[in-house]
Amino acid sequence: MLRANLNDIQVFMAVVDAGSFIAGGHAMGLSRSAAGKAITRLEERLGTRLLNRTTRALSLTDEGREFYQRGLQILASVDDAEASVAGTKSTARGVLRLTVPAAFGRLLLLPLLAKYLAAWPDVQVEMSFSDRLADLVDEGFDLAVRMGVTAPDTRLVSRVVAKYQTVLCASPTYLAKHGEPRDVDALAGHDCLLFSSRNQKQSWRLRDDQGIWVKAMGRSRLRLDNGEAIRDAALSGLGIAYLPDFLVNEELATGRLKQVLTGVEGEEVRIVTLYPNKRLLEPRVRRFIDLMVEELGS
Repeated sequence: MLRANLNDIQVFMAVVDAGSFIAGGHAMGLSRSAAGKAITRLEERLGTRLLNRTTRALSLTDEGREFYQRGLQILASVDDAEASVAGTKSTARGVLRLTVPAAFGRLLLLPLLAKYLAAWPDVQVEMSFSDRLADLVDEGFDLAVRMGVTAPDTRLVSRVVAKYQTVLCASPTYLAKHGEPRDVDALAGHDCLLFSSRNQKQSWRLRDDQGIWVKAMGRSRLRLDNGEAIRDAALSGLGIAYLPDFLVNEELATGRLKQVLTGVEGEEVRIVTLYPNKRLLEPRVRRFIDLMVEELGS
């Protein structure tokens, strides 16, 4: 297969983003006809149809949807390549607007800000602490930091910057009253403190000592939308929590919480940055992402 032309890929991405050949072509400085020919060339090179065309609307085929996601990665790589060359010349300035998970932001990102602000004196930071999934484009954020898997948004580029292990834990008071679960199945008889936001309830996937991933079926009488609130509920003896280790390391070390099912492995929590894909990443955003990778990536 012949290698696809990067310009044709950019036209395809612009047409999908805009929802029409006319608007997409205009965004690339092309006529409707030229935009249509670019996508036809791309489809011929790939040997598959990317768009369903009607007189009223465009829609992505399954192959087009997959190629669009790959296209986001391609354009992000191009941005990275340009930034790596211009990086030493670009100065971070302006207002960096962040939305971050409350617990992660307070415990791990706030300590990074002193180093970031000292390195880039022309930058100001506005940080929103919320576990709510904000709309970056509509709400004007430069960057979002999220924990775990997020719903795909074709307007955004994602990057994993750090990983943490999850821990099952409960207070000694709770365990003295209810006993310790002996295996994953035993969680069905325990109160499990679940994260729940906008009617989306968290599920627990655990890998047992046989190496098999299973879904825990614990009962849930209390659901909360904040990691620190779940930790505090566990400290109050309200149930068993399933949290990233950075959130409970201190409590485990002091004995205020106790790890349960130590032979069972929890899922890895990925810390992901999300930012709009329609422009070259501003130096103030890139510098903060780079700092996160440098300080938290290990």
